[in-house]
Amino acid sequence: MNIWIVISLYILAPVLIIFLFKKYQLLQKVGTVILAYAIGIVLALFGQLPVAGSADYNTLHSVQEWLMNIAVPLAIPLMLFNSDFKLWTKSLPKTMMALIGGIISIVIAVVAAFFIFRSWDIENISDVAALMTGIYTGGTMNFASVGKALNIDPNTMTLALTFEMIITFPLLIFIVSGGYKVFRKILPFADEQATRRRKHKEFSDENIFENYGGMFSSGVFPKMMLGLLLSIGCLAIGAGISMLLGTVFHWEKKLNEMIIILTITTLAIALSFNKKIRELPRTFELGMFFILVFSVVVASQFDIYSLKTEGLQIFFFILFVMLVSVTLHLLFSRFSKVSGDLFTVAHVGLLCSPPFIPPIVSAMGNRKVLISGIVIGLIGYAAGTYLGILLAWFLGLF
Repeated sequence: MNIWIVISLYILAPVLIIFLFKKYQLLQKVGTVILAYAIGIVLALFGQLPVAGSADYNTLHSVQEWLMNIAVPLAIPLMLFNSDFKLWTKSLPKTMMALIGGIISIVIAVVAAFFIFRSWDIENISDVAALMTGIYTGGTMNFASVGKALNIDPNTMTLALTFEMIITFPLLIFIVSGGYKVFRKILPFADEQATRRRKHKEFSDENIFENYGGMFSSGVFPKMMLGLLLSIGCLAIGAGISMLLGTVFHWEKKLNEMIIILTITTLAIALSFNKKIRELPRTFELGMFFILVFSVVVASQFDIYSLKTEGLQIFFFILFVMLVSVTLHLLFSRFSKVSGDLFTVAHVGLLCSPPFIPPIVSAMGNRKVLISGIVIGLIGYAAGTYLGILLAWFLGLF
């Protein structure tokens, strides 16, 4: 396939995904990221990309690197601008217990997996641990952020995300199809209701995330572009700080991706406290577009031959993390008397991100835990990148 056609697909595939996502309810349940990943893997498996040694290969590789380097840093602020982090202080005690229990469970599971599986000769196992920490405390955005910050090999990222989806998807199907009733029996505690009702457009009963309608309307598009300009500004500041530190400390590589990612994440959280910025329309959806571009590009670098050895080892690593984190979170919730429904939205909010909360709440028929699930997911968005990078540094000492 001509290289320019491939490059066009990287940009146009997310547009097609968004169109199909809006049109078909079934695809709304599958999720845009999974669709993007499927398209990328199909490109890789069916030999539609230039192979190593061909005239177009180096050009394509450079384009892939450029797209990945720009997509994630632009997406992070856009996806955080709409988040109302003031809700941290207004959350119910049980919500915070569910959040803390979930994060502790994930960190323990990842650290345990690192020490158990490092004898399996998984290459860069600390990077895999960091990726799992990021994605299980906020979803794909944190996965991408950690991957770029630590400069993790794209094939490792593709394997990790592929197996994470394979392992996590059955859990979601189990919950939606009635599995939440099992959690209600294990955690038979009453839900606490908020002492005050909060009317906020971010917490309507609609699919509050990934609502792509009206993005190009005259009332939305200019404000959305303002959000993009702010995101570019965050990226510019992050790059400037990285270059300044690189000059001061004489780093060979002046643009340090870890510094850039941490800087733009911190700036985005700070800007989200400004009401005018927080209410800019559809910035989350525009950020998701860049995440979809990233997902298609990363998945298109998938190498099926790696499944024979290291791939299966990574599969068992992730499976262990999933099973242990769920079990530990259940134990923490039982001890702190968190209800089964609150546990469910807390774990899904951390493992899969806030967009998955409304469908889960709808399946359970319990809107009281909607805000709690979203708040937990939002905190996961903010904390996951820091946790993943910190854990990679810590595990790298061993």
